[in-house]
Amino acid sequence: MEIGIVLILFCVSGYTMLAKSLSKTVITAPMFFIVLGLVMSQSGILEVHDSKEVLYLIAEIALIIILFLDASQIDLRQLKKQNTWPLRMLLIGLPLSIVLGTLAGYIFFPHWPLVMIALVAAIMAPTDAALGEAVVSNKSVPENERQTLTVESGLNDGLALPIILFLASLVAMSNAPQGDNLDWLIFGASQVLMGIAVGFFMGWSSGRLFLFGESRELTSHIYQGIGVLALTGTSYLMASLLGGNGFISAFVSGLAFGNIVKGHCRFIYQFAESEGQMLVWAAFIVVGLGLLPEALEHLTLPVAGYILVSLFLVRPIAIYISLIGTQSKPITRLFLGWFGPRGLATALFALIVSEQILGDYANAVLVVAINAVWMSVLLHGITASLGAQWYGKHVQGMMPKKQKNDV
Repeated sequence: MEIGIVLILFCVSGYTMLAKSLSKTVITAPMFFIVLGLVMSQSGILEVHDSKEVLYLIAEIALIIILFLDASQIDLRQLKKQNTWPLRMLLIGLPLSIVLGTLAGYIFFPHWPLVMIALVAAIMAPTDAALGEAVVSNKSVPENERQTLTVESGLNDGLALPIILFLASLVAMSNAPQGDNLDWLIFGASQVLMGIAVGFFMGWSSGRLFLFGESRELTSHIYQGIGVLALTGTSYLMASLLGGNGFISAFVSGLAFGNIVKGHCRFIYQFAESEGQMLVWAAFIVVGLGLLPEALEHLTLPVAGYILVSLFLVRPIAIYISLIGTQSKPITRLFLGWFGPRGLATALFALIVSEQILGDYANAVLVVAINAVWMSVLLHGITASLGAQWYGKHVQGMMPKKQKNDV
């Protein structure tokens, strides 16, 4: 195992040395690291069957911190005032994606229970900002589009999580003895409600305490960062101890904390751009190392067909419909619909619910989710840079001459 870890660290160092050059190609960081994990697994350099618990722990920590940091960077007041696109995509497009995904799943998996298909559709709905980095960082793409994709990917994982947990509880309930049905419904409701309550209290109170300490110069930026990470873990554990869902709590806590401190905590943005990248890379290595080999073994034509329909039709149609009535052009709706890559949220949500709730259906959910991730990593990675450049030039060409000069 030591040799495998050394090789992974060596590859990470090598990637960082070439990151700027690679960013101009179709090779993205998620693509590189998920392939790295797969190669390590298939070559036998790093054995994973004895380290499933370690892989699960890494995935769990990554999801907790990603949920908190994504939520904490969203200014809800500014979002409501400045841009209605992400709100419509979240409030209309996300539920519609789940509905359309369920209908598509019924075609490809007619023998599955309907609630199981809906669960898979919900897991497939969240998008990943890490896979769209080449788009949101490309200055040729108008700021409104870039901001829309950033906000949507930051919030849709947290908004989808209560739906995923509720549907997972229904799946487990259908698999449980008759007398346990009510217990599963109570479990699902308490997970969501208690998670929200604990997360809001922890985020709000910690944000107030943070501002108090900063106003009286009782601490410094270095220690504030440690406090934020401690808050993330505390929100998760407190909710778990009280019967709530820790992941929902981490997301709501980040949302409340970020909107209380309102940009005063520089650590949130610095961590997301530096150490947070290492966390994301490690999670993609975990997916490639411990989950992708088995998912590839069970990849079938119905699974591949469902994933491709989800990527090419389900989300684009849902987003297109959600933006009808806005000032967005048809090409913009298609652009925003396509660049909704499935990444860590899809993989980690599937891993979490399969480990904790699903039982007999766990493997089927993981097969769909993990295969969706690598297909999305490939397809969206290849099209991200080229698609962003094309769209930027296309939009520039549609502008009046005076507006082009102003830009």
